[in-house]
Amino acid sequence: MKAAVLEGVEKPIVIREVADPVAAPGFAVVRLKAAALNHRDLWIQQGRYAGLKFPCIPGSDGAGVVAATGSAADGAWVGREVIINPSLDWGDDPRAQGPKFRILGLPDDGTWSEAITIPAANLAPKPAHLSWEQSAALPLAGLTAWRALFTRAQLHSNETVLITGIGGGVALFALQFALAAGARVFVTSSSAEKLARARALGAAGGANYREADWPAQLQKQAGGLFDLVVDSAMGEGFGRLIELTRPGGRVVFYGATTGNPPGFEARRVFFRQISVLGTTMGSPEDFAAMTRFVGEHRLVPVIDTARPLAEAGEALRRMDAASQFGKLVLTIG
Repeated sequence: MKAAVLEGVEKPIVIREVADPVAAPGFAVVRLKAAALNHRDLWIQQGRYAGLKFPCIPGSDGAGVVAATGSAADGAWVGREVIINPSLDWGDDPRAQGPKFRILGLPDDGTWSEAITIPAANLAPKPAHLSWEQSAALPLAGLTAWRALFTRAQLHSNETVLITGIGGGVALFALQFALAAGARVFVTSSSAEKLARARALGAAGGANYREADWPAQLQKQAGGLFDLVVDSAMGEGFGRLIELTRPGGRVVFYGATTGNPPGFEARRVFFRQISVLGTTMGSPEDFAAMTRFVGEHRLVPVIDTARPLAEAGEALRRMDAASQFGKLVLTIG
């Protein structure tokens, strides 16, 4: 079969012929129809991720048809349209992942290929209202956003939410999920176009974080402070997010792309009784709840572009330029 292979740090993605996967007991072979990109794929290529192993087939998101299973007990999956839960070996504790936890795409070969072998426990029915490309866009980012909002931050309807860095996959899913749950949502971006597109999706307002008074703009638009802030950057702006959080509110973050917050003022956190929550991916229970929610509300992932598997390298360059709004998808077959 064909696969997009990464052979080392800063190496280009190349299309190679690799061995067809075989389903061991408890596993299934999925013939993929579409896959998607996440920032971890870019960071792996740049050598910014732990546990690097080359050559590797990147990709955590995928959707396709089950071709075979390694156990008769899983035979009912054969021929079914599925999406893949990329959260492998979460463990027994829903509160946090266990020592064997890993994300599909490193060290295990990922979804940028014509087929993949995956634990049968990580299969889920493809949402009937979604195309292959939309389905492939859902798993990793949707799971991360779901756990951040509902499992960790316990979002309630009618709360006021701030989501930073709108345009990326997790931030957009967080916007869609929070709106569907009845929250009022505001966003930040460095792009006026992305702010406008977020408003078109239902955001109540937003601000450009490159403008010095962006916290004041948001507080004025919202008519006060925020019940919940969802962030992935941290860095210099994190202290200002704390300032925007109401007493008793929550800040949940799923990354630190701009580094640790310098000069962090802890007094604001303890005096305002603010909860600062870290989150990563999600448990099997989170994934099941997320897919049910998407189906019940008929939510459709925002796709930036879809291109053939052979253009995976070009898709990574678009992600590196931070020009996308929505998920970058690869079509297969």
